[in-house]
Amino acid sequence: MKANFDSLKLTVEGMSGGKNTVIFDDLDMPSIMVRIPQMKNSELITGGTAEVHDAFTCDTVTYDSLYIGKYLASVVGGRAYSLAGKDPAASLNFDTARAYCRAKGQGWHLPTNALYAAIALWSRKNQTQPHGNTNYGADHVAAYEKGIPSCGKDGNGRVQRTATGSGPDSWYHDYNSATGIADLCGNVWEWAGGLRLVDGEIQVIPYGNAMNDIYSGAQDIQAADSTAWKALDKNGNFVAPGTAGTLKFDFVADPGTSGGGKDFQLIAEALAHKQTVESPYADKAFWSVAAKSGLTVPARLKALGLMPDGDAASYDSRGHLWMRNLGERLPIRGGHWNNGANAGAFSLNLNNPRSNVNTNIGFRAALAPTATSRAPTGTRTAHGAKGTHLPTDCRGRKPDAGSEKLNCSGAG
Repeated sequence: MKANFDSLKLTVEGMSGGKNTVIFDDLDMPSIMVRIPQMKNSELITGGTAEVHDAFTCDTVTYDSLYIGKYLASVVGGRAYSLAGKDPAASLNFDTARAYCRAKGQGWHLPTNALYAAIALWSRKNQTQPHGNTNYGADHVAAYEKGIPSCGKDGNGRVQRTATGSGPDSWYHDYNSATGIADLCGNVWEWAGGLRLVDGEIQVIPYGNAMNDIYSGAQDIQAADSTAWKALDKNGNFVAPGTAGTLKFDFVADPGTSGGGKDFQLIAEALAHKQTVESPYADKAFWSVAAKSGLTVPARLKALGLMPDGDAASYDSRGHLWMRNLGERLPIRGGHWNNGANAGAFSLNLNNPRSNVNTNIGFRAALAPTATSRAPTGTRTAHGAKGTHLPTDCRGRKPDAGSEKLNCSGAG
């Protein structure tokens, strides 16, 4: 740890009561991170079991807590950093966002969709679903809530991105700028790991296993052809992709060849209305997404933020879900600066391929700290990122000698 950052770490921890800290990458450069304590499904969703939420389990390791960037990532030297007052990195695709996280050293990764969902569900229970930059620099409901512009205005002179953490307390997931996560609603979309649609079939990297986002030789756990992807049966169990009866999103009627705003539903059968061209897409308010008559929504889909657990009021009338059921579609979450009520902590866009690049799509970084194994061997710790202890990977092993450390340049 560099001496000139000692005071920063002490200040951040003091002001947040230990809920935030400064964690250093393998170049001794700091990121301000928020500690997310382990949660159980019963604490988050109606009828949830006492099992630990999927976000906190990776292979045989369960975590007492995880760390997520307090701020949307800015990129310096091909690495993601969580710092206040920065223009959020944007115009980067899914795999580039992952590379910027991994380049920081062991344990760093793109946050999983499961973790985003757990945080959103916690905010809902806590009645602190965040506002944000959803209407050209301001919140679309509370217009007096504004952030500081961080990039050029659009062709009509309107604010686009705002500086990380520059909004009021209500733009944080716990309504407290000293302790919370900034900008989960609006500003820029955020790439999330461990979830995708393939021809409408919902596929996940089970539990939080996408935290193990390292290259080991030629193996890439989140590659399009990775065997780590699993589908879900109608009870929410993990099964092989393509198994009969897996959960899918499908249009309610023929989507045609163009246009958006089309209705869709959750099904557990073969697609009846698969699109044949790229253009059409489905979207609707998150709380209104429903299953086909006769299909009971499994708790896992609610816990993963894929299906609602309440009405419009319980979601503060914020959040939308988009989908296409043609090819591979990777998730972006939260919405951006002009999505209005369609933005929110529960907003989930499954419209786009992993190659998608846009000035309104960014990301943030996450880190897995000390893990407690559920195996008889007990607690495992290893040294990785400076200023913390973390497992060398979520299996408690060091990466093999062929593991790649990707160093990319530029923020995109």
